[in-house]
Amino acid sequence: MIRVLLVHDTCLVRSVLAEWLRREPDLGVYDTSWRGAPGAVRSVRPDVCAADLDSWDVRGVPPLAELCAQRPGATAPRLLVLATTRRPGLLKRAMEAGAAGFVDKEGSPDRLVRGIRRVAEGDRFVDDSLGFGFLRAAEMPLTRRELSVLSLAAEGASVAEIARRLHLSHGTVRNYMAAITRKTGARNRIDAIRISQGQGWV
Repeated sequence: MIRVLLVHDTCLVRSVLAEWLRREPDLGVYDTSWRGAPGAVRSVRPDVCAADLDSWDVRGVPPLAELCAQRPGATAPRLLVLATTRRPGLLKRAMEAGAAGFVDKEGSPDRLVRGIRRVAEGDRFVDDSLGFGFLRAAEMPLTRRELSVLSLAAEGASVAEIARRLHLSHGTVRNYMAAITRKTGARNRIDAIRISQGQGWV
């Protein structure tokens, strides 16, 4: 039996999808919101976490690393994400978090079942239709440090607070913000945040 934890923040969608997956005799399916996911991973000890990247009800990037972190006395679950090509930054973040499977949300539901089984067996699974999204993810123009600065700016942090939290000078933070604005083709800081959130970078 493959123990599957389905993570989605829209209760109705999550419930319907979980019931659909429970029709498969080899799947033991549990479901939770993103907020409840870390606790559910500890209690359920799933073989596979199937998480919808777009459903997180908080702005920014969902806490993917928490889903596949190693727990004492337990094997880390394999991460499979449901995604689209519209937010390539989230695909990149999922890769960095160690996701083993990528299922196109706009594809057939049978692909999700196939992906779960493949990932549970220790293989990788990637829908061909997500290829363009991965190409766009590889073109993300911002460095890791710029993403750190932008993420704090997106939370409403001032230049002074960003400087304090990242141990930078005020001038360096302003230089990073200028580079971010230029690289994203934005008009200003607010526009850079909007563009980056739309791409799933922050």
